[in-house]
Amino acid sequence: MNIGVLALQGAFREHIKMLRQLSAAAVEVRLPQQLAGLDGLIIPGGESTTIAKLAAAYGLMEPLRRFAAIKPTWGTCAGMIFLAKALEDSDQPTLGMMDISVDRNAFGRQIDSFETALSITGLGGAPFPAVFIRAPVVTAVAGDAQVLARLADGRIVAVRQGRLLATAFHPELTGDLRLHDLFCTIVKEGAAKKPA
Repeated sequence: MNIGVLALQGAFREHIKMLRQLSAAAVEVRLPQQLAGLDGLIIPGGESTTIAKLAAAYGLMEPLRRFAAIKPTWGTCAGMIFLAKALEDSDQPTLGMMDISVDRNAFGRQIDSFETALSITGLGGAPFPAVFIRAPVVTAVAGDAQVLARLADGRIVAVRQGRLLATAFHPELTGDLRLHDLFCTIVKEGAAKKPA
């Protein structure tokens, strides 16, 4: 199982470390040809505008769209923004893969960052220690996209649509491997469906 982490900007090293703790082969992705042979991809948190500009500059937008159209892809924080079909407060380019609308900076400035315990559908055990840093929220869900987690005030912060996963928070900044393990399971399921 080979999982790439988009390494243009943001917390990609932390994702790679967690994947390797789960014995997954994890590689940095900066160029289109580095998507070849991957079974899944994580688009990390960071600055969504910067990630979009760098992806365009490196010729990655269309290759990323083609990849996410057929293979498991997980966006965290800025990665959630990048996967969304609609943004409420921006016209920045996205991959437009998930049937969700996103408010990019729903919580204000970095000083307004926080951590909270979340109950996440599909994860057993204790609530997940979710770290929010200038985080987005999902404002609308359509199609077969499923809400996995909400804040206490009802705002949506985790969504799954088939092989696609999006979280508004930063699981890579915790010691909790459960969401990375869930994504590895999604990747394994995708690999099992490949034609022989």
